[in-house]
Amino acid sequence: TTLSYKISDMLESILTHFEEIKARGLSIDITRGKPDSYQLDLSNELLKMDIEPFDGDVDLRNYGEPFGISDARQLGADVLSAPKENIITGEQSSLLLSYQMILAKYLFDNPTAWKDLDNPKFICPVPGFDRHFRMLEDFGIEMITVPLIEDGIDIQKFEEALNSNKNVMGVICVPRHSNPSGEVYSDQNIINIFQVGKAYSDNFLFLFDNAYLVHDFMPTREQTPVWQLAADTNTMNQAVVVTSFSKVTFGGGGLSFMAASDSNLELIKRIRGSMVICPDKINQKRHTQFFSGLDDIKNHMAKHADLIRPKFEITYEALRKLDKNYGNFSEPTGGYFITFISEKPIASRIVELCKEAGVLLTAAGATFPYGKDPKNNTLRIAPTFIDEQELEVAMDVFITAVQIAHLET
Repeated sequence: TTLSYKISDMLESILTHFEEIKARGLSIDITRGKPDSYQLDLSNELLKMDIEPFDGDVDLRNYGEPFGISDARQLGADVLSAPKENIITGEQSSLLLSYQMILAKYLFDNPTAWKDLDNPKFICPVPGFDRHFRMLEDFGIEMITVPLIEDGIDIQKFEEALNSNKNVMGVICVPRHSNPSGEVYSDQNIINIFQVGKAYSDNFLFLFDNAYLVHDFMPTREQTPVWQLAADTNTMNQAVVVTSFSKVTFGGGGLSFMAASDSNLELIKRIRGSMVICPDKINQKRHTQFFSGLDDIKNHMAKHADLIRPKFEITYEALRKLDKNYGNFSEPTGGYFITFISEKPIASRIVELCKEAGVLLTAAGATFPYGKDPKNNTLRIAPTFIDEQELEVAMDVFITAVQIAHLET
């Protein structure tokens, strides 16, 4: 009885604070991991560049070079640590190249196109990236979840999922600063993924979306390049690695890169040959003038890190104020997201309360396939887009919402 009185008094005090917050009429959006304007300003030189219309014998203004100009493919080779002949330089985002790869497999894969299979499936580590799930759902590919652990995918669960399912066509994962919980896969974990998947099928697709490959903002575990690990495990013909400059230069205005080999390279060339008349070679040239190589990219990303790091530190400091009975949170050393896992099944209620107070969060369930979090306890926090003062306010709202949702259940 004494405990219930204490909880009641605590809740009353928190609710009073919550009403004071609501009276402020806030409008703060932390639903997506976007760079802020200061980060985008780092690349403004791209907007002012003079580009010569010819690159050797190539007229950048015209059709041609469907897989990217030579310098842009070399830049991709530097970033992904893969041979230039295995690189395609594309448009916009790693997500677009991933979608094109899945489409190519769905329509044209050998020996059997995925569309002709009975209930094709895919392994999806969770929590994961909502746009990956949407992509697979578009094709009607069943998604099988396996949990993430500190070093990457839970290999035992991965193996169990493969052993108990037919027609599992591949796995999609973000091996560095995983979206949204920030895991950095160990070399051994990636090797294990290759070995287990290859043992399941010689046609198993390993799709690594390395969207945050160069996005460290604190000291981070070193990784052997995924392409090198694929070579070491004799799985290059099953591995596809993608990355992009979406959060390096401009969202939608950067470059994307894919490393693939043999049949997968031919498949992506086939599908892109049908879809893309030619890439934006002028934008590719801008970027290769802006970045002469990997060192330029690393120096550029160090400036991003200086802008992002304080926002993550603000968020960590706020979350540490919560008693551990309320839940726990990830502390990534790079990327764009933090995951909060509540002790009770209250994620949807937290989102609802934050919205009441004028703070928009990513929907509860978004980090799981089909938008269904089985425990209703996982939320993604995206602290980068708003300024530091707004972030402090947003985290006050979030902490208050967590406390209310926890104490009222």
